[in-house]
Amino acid sequence: MRHGFADTRFGQVHYVEEGVGEPVLLLHQTPRSSDEYRDVVPLLGRRFRAIAPDTPGFGLSDGPAGPWTIELFAAGLLDLCDALGLERVALVGHHTGGVVATEIAAAAPERVRALVVSGMPYVDAARRERVATGRPPIDHVERRTDGTHLRALWDNRAPYYPADRPDLLERLVRDAVAVIDRVEEGHVAVNHYRMEDRIGAVRAPMLVLCGEHDTFSLPDVDPLLAAVPGAVAEVLPDTGVPSVDHRPEQFADAVARFLATI
Repeated sequence: MRHGFADTRFGQVHYVEEGVGEPVLLLHQTPRSSDEYRDVVPLLGRRFRAIAPDTPGFGLSDGPAGPWTIELFAAGLLDLCDALGLERVALVGHHTGGVVATEIAAAAPERVRALVVSGMPYVDAARRERVATGRPPIDHVERRTDGTHLRALWDNRAPYYPADRPDLLERLVRDAVAVIDRVEEGHVAVNHYRMEDRIGAVRAPMLVLCGEHDTFSLPDVDPLLAAVPGAVAEVLPDTGVPSVDHRPEQFADAVARFLATI
C-alpha cells in the first residue's frame, strides 16, 4: 500500500491506497484509523483503486479544533476527493464510517456512484433519546497514573471482539490511545446526527452489510432498508462488530460483488 497526505480545510489528511481503476473510498469506525482496512485494501486493490483515509482527527490526519460532527468529517473527506482528483467514488463505511459515508452521499449525490454501509446504526429521534438517557459511553476512559485506563479501553470493547483474536483488540486500543483525549467524540457525533433528515437524499445504489453477531447494529438493518428504496442487505456470517478486520476476505468479497452490479 502507498501512503499519502492531502491538504484539506482541516489540515492534512492521511490515506493509504492500492490498485487502479474505479475509486473506492473506505471509511473506518470510531476510534480506528485506516489500519482497520489494512487487509481489505490489497484485496479490493486487485479490481479497484482502493483508498482508506484516516478520518479528520483520527490516525495521522489533522482534524477540526472545535466540536466534531458528521458533517465536518464528510466535508474533510470531500476535500480529500478534490485533492486526489476523484470526481465520483464508491463509498464504503463501517459503523461511524457508514454514517459519514451516508452524509457524503446526501450532501454530494452526484459524486457517489455506490454506497456500502456496514454495521451502521439508524440514528433517529428515538435512538438519540435512548443514547442520551440510558447508554454509557462506548470508549471513554478517565486517565489514571497507573495506566489502568488502558486496560479499561480493552475491557470496554472485549465483549464485541472474538476471544481468540487479541490482535484485533490490540489494533483498536493502539488507535484509541492516539486520540485518548477525544476518543468518544466520534460516537457523540454519530448520536447527534439527524440521519432521518438526510438519508432520504441518498441517490446511489446502497448495500447494507452487518455481521450476524453485531448485536449493536443488526436491528437497524430493516429501518435502513426502509429508508432507502431499492437498498439491499447482506448479513456476514461468523463475525460481529470487527467484521472488516476479522473477516477481510468475506468483507471485501461482499463489497466487490455489489460494486460489480452497479
